Amino acid sequence: MILEHVSGVTVVTQTPPVVTVRKGETATMDCNLGSVNASGPRWYRQIPGEVPLYMLRFYHGWSVPKYDTGFPSARHTSTHQSTSDYRLHVSSVEEGDSAVYYCCTWDSSAKEYVSQ
Repeated sequence: MILEHVSGVTVVTQTPPVVTVRKGETATMDCNLGSVNASGPRWYRQIPGEVPLYMLRFYHGWSVPKYDTGFPSARHTSTHQSTSDYRLHVSSVEEGDSAVYYCCTWDSSAKEYVSQ
């Protein structure tokens, strides 16, 4: 095991750990970046057995998210409560939306993307 000390590392926290909704409802997931962040979070989803898929990026200064070209879905969007608190919304949930969702952000101190 290698342990490195990096000052000011961004701590990303996602809540709740599990979201359960019925088909057709809206699911919401929160992401706290731990500090004011210049880039906002990037959201990914991973279906079991597949690689993570980049969905969208959102920054508190924007009015709408920026979607990955391979993931244009109006059912997936993001909002912010503060410069460090963001929320992913999945509306009209379908069976195919069942996945692990990740938010990550750029940590300028560590010079890498970090997630929970």
